[in-house]
Amino acid sequence: MFVCMCYGITDKQIKSAVETHGVGNMRELKQIMELGSQCGKCVELAQEIIDNTIVDETLFMDVG
Repeated sequence: MFVCMCYGITDKQIKSAVETHGVGNMRELKQIMELGSQCGKCVELAQEIIDNTIVDETLFMDVG
């Protein structure tokens, strides 16, 4: 699904940035890709994807 129509960024690209680069917020995501700097409509959804990806990843981390 496209999250940022201005730059053609998808939810999979955002999830990949979280998993690969350890992105945890919009500031860190903007350092990796252009997002939210044009119209800004994608910022809330992008942050939600970041948060959900972090939660999903931590549920399956080996803590032992």
